[in-house]
Amino acid sequence: MITGTEVEGRPGWLAWAALGTVYLVWGTTYLSIRVGVRELPPLLFAGVRFIVAGALLYPFARWLASRSADPAEVGHRPAPKAWLAASIVGVLLPAGGNGTVTYAETRLPSGLAAVLIATVPLWVVVFARILRGQPFTRRTVGGLVVGLGGVAALSGGQSSGHIGYMVLALAAAASWAFGSVLGRDLALPRQILLATSMEMLVGGFVLVVVGAAAGECSKVHLAAVPATSWAALGYLIGPGSILAYSAYGYALSHLRVTTVATYAYVNPVVALVAGIVLLGEHMSWIEILGAAVVIGSLLITAPTGRTRSGSAVAPDDA
Repeated sequence: MITGTEVEGRPGWLAWAALGTVYLVWGTTYLSIRVGVRELPPLLFAGVRFIVAGALLYPFARWLASRSADPAEVGHRPAPKAWLAASIVGVLLPAGGNGTVTYAETRLPSGLAAVLIATVPLWVVVFARILRGQPFTRRTVGGLVVGLGGVAALSGGQSSGHIGYMVLALAAAASWAFGSVLGRDLALPRQILLATSMEMLVGGFVLVVVGAAAGECSKVHLAAVPATSWAALGYLIGPGSILAYSAYGYALSHLRVTTVATYAYVNPVVALVAGIVLLGEHMSWIEILGAAVVIGSLLITAPTGRTRSGSAVAPDDA
């Protein structure tokens, strides 16, 4: 969960370049996950990704926090309550969200997984109602109904053996949404990248522990892992985590939140095209229709108006 406040004035080209980076990179992370889990066990794969990315990002984020104008943040390490908050969010987002969808992609095509994760904004509406008492509007109810119909269409195009993995992908989206809504009330560091790096470290550690407990260590044979799997892991650590999260934070601070939130519509489209072109994934006409309906449901529930500050949920990003 990343929050941000927009600045006044006309955004420069760097802000639009940052948003374009989010569109492209987060949209292709699903493809990289699909490539990586062909030869590497999913939970360890996701865990190593976040531990390495978090460890690389944390010192830089600490340096940025030290330059904060807020005297309460200058020169101080994150307080225990900040680590507790990051641990809660880290379990729900990197571990529960990304880790679960990584496991689901051992069977699901990358494009289908991306569309299912795109339901995060719909889950956010549900959890905002449960946790915050935020009322449903006609738009949100309509979006939820349409989105449910899209998921039903997608499931109709899948074999029975894949339905369970679709449920896992939806559970990953729900976990990400729940953590995003809950995180707004927790004592996370105000510096975006610092909170993100802490969440990555905790989430990655949890994934490695769970993966080891599930016996995944015995399935790793480093000498037999092809270069494509290592390349996929490197892409997810570098561009997929460090670069994209940094670009997302920059875009949030320079563009309207509603503008940045358009990544939720673009990412699944990029993932679908990338999966078809680069991995030869196939989608039936009913699956294409279902994907279009899900993306359309996000347009229905999208906030309108010129928002000056707020938050945008980042479901990724896978």
